[in-house]
Amino acid sequence: MTHTVRPGDVLAGRYRLVDLLTESGGGRFWRAHDRVLQRHVALHVIPADDPRSEGLLEAARSNALLLDRRVLRVLDAETRDGLCYVVNEWGSGTSLDILVTSSGPLEPRRAAWLVSEVADSVAQAHEAGVAHGRLVPENVLVDRTGEIRVIGLGVDAAMHGLSGTGPSTDVTDLAGLLYCALTGKWAGASTSGVPRAPEEHGVVLRPRQVRAGIPRPLDALCDAVLQGDGQPGSRGRELVSVTTAREIQAYLSDFVGDPAGIAEGLLATLPRRRDLPLVLPSVPEIAVRDAGEQSAVREDDVADPVPATQPTVRTEVPAETTVTPELPTQAGMPIFDDESGDVSWLAARETPPPPPPPFDQPPERPLFAPSPPNGTPLRTPRPGGSATSNGAGDFWPWDNTGTETGRATGSGLVPVVDEEPPPGRSWLRLAAAIAVGLLLLVAIVVAYNLGRGKTVLGGEPLDSGSSSSSTPTPSPSATPLGGLVAEDLDPQGTPVPEENPEDAGLAVDGDPATSWPTSAYDQQLGPGGLKDGVGLVVDLGGEHSVSAVRLTLEGAPTGVELYLSDERPTDVEALRPVQGATLEGTGETITLDEPATGRFLVVWLTELPPDGSRFRGRVAEVEVLGE
Repeated sequence: MTHTVRPGDVLAGRYRLVDLLTESGGGRFWRAHDRVLQRHVALHVIPADDPRSEGLLEAARSNALLLDRRVLRVLDAETRDGLCYVVNEWGSGTSLDILVTSSGPLEPRRAAWLVSEVADSVAQAHEAGVAHGRLVPENVLVDRTGEIRVIGLGVDAAMHGLSGTGPSTDVTDLAGLLYCALTGKWAGASTSGVPRAPEEHGVVLRPRQVRAGIPRPLDALCDAVLQGDGQPGSRGRELVSVTTAREIQAYLSDFVGDPAGIAEGLLATLPRRRDLPLVLPSVPEIAVRDAGEQSAVREDDVADPVPATQPTVRTEVPAETTVTPELPTQAGMPIFDDESGDVSWLAARETPPPPPPPFDQPPERPLFAPSPPNGTPLRTPRPGGSATSNGAGDFWPWDNTGTETGRATGSGLVPVVDEEPPPGRSWLRLAAAIAVGLLLLVAIVVAYNLGRGKTVLGGEPLDSGSSSSSTPTPSPSATPLGGLVAEDLDPQGTPVPEENPEDAGLAVDGDPATSWPTSAYDQQLGPGGLKDGVGLVVDLGGEHSVSAVRLTLEGAPTGVELYLSDERPTDVEALRPVQGATLEGTGETITLDEPATGRFLVVWLTELPPDGSRFRGRVAEVEVLGE
């Protein structure tokens, strides 16, 4: 560029740059403010000598001919001051890439309605001879009223230097938008920041292989357009032939039906405004100038005049003023005068305070208390004791009264003092005695029962030859039943209860090399998963007594429950299982505790083995033993 373009600059004397949104390959995309019409606009800017400038202006002229409420219009385009720029209408909202990242994939009807709105606008553009060229999730906007807005029609492709793009690229990108809205992955022809869709042997996986519960019509549409042939084959069961944006719009409109309430539901999934980053315009730096320096006025800022010079305020200090040096801060207590309202501070002491007086010594206390006034000593000498050499006698605290409670003369015995026992001791002794009695009684009963050949509790002992852990064996007369017909059973599938019905017959064809697979699930089956289980219904051709079922599986472990019914079942809630097991191997035989009779056998899978990062079950062969 001829000069640096920064926030705050004004292009063409009209558009003030506010925020730089993106920058790549020498081109910049700005949010600007139109100072004439007082509104925000989107501004694409590249150097005038850039090879893309001519294509950018041509795309702007073509876009200006299209009138559609969902397409952000081109408002201005010009080459001036060495810059080529295109001004678009500003749209506020949430783009599809941010929507699927923050709130997850959309509900199928909402996703179909969103892409049908985009396809309608693109179809009108194709009819006017204009192609978008880069229809990625970043260029599809959901505004705050629930309306769909398309950004950068033709202009975005020119800014990225894309040439040769046409309606066919837009059709592929429309299928990629539907794929992204359903799975959160991008599978279109253009380049996007959304993670690419997973592939297997170089082929993009169908949406139903990435996320469970996607309706088959939407899955078939994505597969037919993204694979490029539009023909049914190993990847599709129905023919979906769409080659234009108008055909995609009609197909999705038929799927959506009445769109009432869909826009409001989509609006509820948008992230709240406080979750979005707040971008503030940059503040230009103000240089420090001398008093006599004149501040320059830019030509772009003529509309906002400022004074060329700023007055300088000078403060003079009189010569006679004496500056008092600052004194160090001292801690003190304020003294308030109630009459005058003045405040003074209690000054610190210049001399240290005197030390406190010493404590008075406590009076000396005699070792023994003095004798009472009547002359009777408080402590009498020990009977029979002798005085020490210093004249102090051996004193005894009790008088010799000559009774039994007194101390016998010369006996050296301590008088007996009657004490009451601690309270509650008798109750503790009684409780201990009862506990010992109960233990003794239990020991007698146990010994008596064991002596009679009974169990500890007096019951009959189990026969060692009839252990309940023994595995039942099939009846010798049981033989494999022929003529079996299998169908898939998926009562919890939405919106169509199907679980690969075209492959169900591979489970009873007698060839272990072929198998019936379930769909792949991100979570295990059960209460915490998407479904409680899936399975097969095997028609035995008539009522038979079944004693065992041999299963050949791929992967382990697999949880299996068996049901028998006289009528063709549509669910297993009303059925009672005849046997269940968790199979740790690939070839297992489930033997029924008691033979059961019925015509229809349900092999119900309640736990699927791991398949990479997901869960998938495969039944290669089902063999029924019965009569």
